Amino acid sequence: MLHAVMLRRGLLTWVSRVGGLLVLLCCSLSLLYLMTCSPPHSNNPPLSHVLPHAGSNRPTGPSYQMLLQEREEQHRLYISSLKKEISQLKEDLQERSLQLKKVQETLKTASNGPAERQDWGTETQGEGFGEVQGAKSQQSDLQEFLRTQLSKAEVTTGTRLPNEYAVVPFESFTLQRVYQLEMGLTRHPEEKPVRKDKRDELGEVLEMALHSLNTPSSQQDNRVPLEKAQTSKVYTPSDFVEGMTRTERDKGTLYELTFRGEASHEFRRLVLFRPFGPLLKVKNERMDTTNILINFIVPLSRRADKFKQFMHNFREVCVRQDGRVHLTVVYFGKEQMSEVRSTLENISREVNFKNYTLLQLDEEFSRGRGLDVGARAWKGGNVLLFFCDVDIYFTADFLNTCRLNAQPGKKVFYPVLFSQYNPTLIYGSPEHIPPVEQQLVMKKDTGFWRDFGFGMTCQYRSDFINIGGFDIDIKGWGGEDVHLYRKYLHSSLLVVRAPSRGLFHLWHEKHCADELPPDQYRMCMQSKAMNEASHGQLGMLFFRHEIEAHLRKQKQQNPKKT
Repeated sequence: MLHAVMLRRGLLTWVSRVGGLLVLLCCSLSLLYLMTCSPPHSNNPPLSHVLPHAGSNRPTGPSYQMLLQEREEQHRLYISSLKKEISQLKEDLQERSLQLKKVQETLKTASNGPAERQDWGTETQGEGFGEVQGAKSQQSDLQEFLRTQLSKAEVTTGTRLPNEYAVVPFESFTLQRVYQLEMGLTRHPEEKPVRKDKRDELGEVLEMALHSLNTPSSQQDNRVPLEKAQTSKVYTPSDFVEGMTRTERDKGTLYELTFRGEASHEFRRLVLFRPFGPLLKVKNERMDTTNILINFIVPLSRRADKFKQFMHNFREVCVRQDGRVHLTVVYFGKEQMSEVRSTLENISREVNFKNYTLLQLDEEFSRGRGLDVGARAWKGGNVLLFFCDVDIYFTADFLNTCRLNAQPGKKVFYPVLFSQYNPTLIYGSPEHIPPVEQQLVMKKDTGFWRDFGFGMTCQYRSDFINIGGFDIDIKGWGGEDVHLYRKYLHSSLLVVRAPSRGLFHLWHEKHCADELPPDQYRMCMQSKAMNEASHGQLGMLFFRHEIEAHLRKQKQQNPKKT
């Protein structure tokens, strides 16, 4: 009885504290809402003082109106974000209220006397026993599943494989380095683990291995004499020699770690296995892309012939197959401007396409500046932007991928496109080069995944504006896309980075201007080298004189065969 009274007093105290906290939270939210939505009390003049009056000397041109519209849209988006946060907080308050209600009901039940509690306990005893049994059964099933995963993996015995391509290779690692085979273009044969998940993974494995070494099991204690057990060393990270790890994606990750033993030629080997659990359904949602318009933003300077090729692809895919697109071309300078305008007008008449905007800037070309101007020029509400170049080829499948992987306020999509090598080197001579549509083959000798490029991206205009847009001080080629990419990485938005089977970078000869700063010039030259050919093709070019000499020698030795 005394225990029940103390329990009731404790619960009443807890309920009163939680109620007070909820009241304080509601007051804070109301105050925050009033402070956000009310006019700012600062040294800045109010909006009525900023707007131009008759007879004043304040600017009234279109640029000033655009600035006001931009500010108004930013405030509207900010207020919308606050409303969403308040709505979420209200939902949390409702959830806490339900929890309080349940606690109050529990208190009432506890105060009804031992007789009723005894009746209630008798009724629920069977139910509670069933829940405990169910929890034990689930835990037993999970342990059995994990043991099955371990037995299926290649840990103690091998598996018969069809050929050398089916082998899952190991990666080796030390305290400071990881040595890997599957590098890609942004990874190195030897590197420090840059990604946090990789560092945490290897750190956890090493910590568990040291704990296991320094806490011997009872079975080990039975085998080892008492004298040796008392003098056994304490293992530290400095005793770690090397490790190996590999992942079978359907089973788990295997780790083999080697430590120095007590004697000079003695080692300790630990084998750890992280089994993958069963699949869990996280989300099942319906996604309707019917009304999602994509606004292509294309910066351009000269290159009228490439623009014709781009518009041929745009007409066939975007206009005739998809139909939910807008095209914004930002042109720098006046040279070849008439050809670009003529191409747009011809396509417009041919397929009755009116959803395009042509903007002209009489200034030096800057890709970041062009994309920024094109994105801000749209006044039709929040739209999905696709930053694109004229040497990009895309399919209708990519447009759907773009729509599905970008979400305003939540996700931006940075696809990895397949970059084409020089067709002249691939097919031997210009006469043997097939049409563009037939060149789009994803093979080792035809191209590579351009995972060092971040220029092509799908993101909503609201996210682009809120993140601050491009760094328009960057002139010429490269750099602006990486700055924008890093802004998103530093934000709370989810960055979706994945290879896209429907997005291609067509080969074109690259010219790196001498006036570029050293870092931009180095980036440009690296990109130029990557674009030319595969490792094997470049090797054949480098040794072509030696190969030709060998063929001539063979021809002289065997004249009859020729």
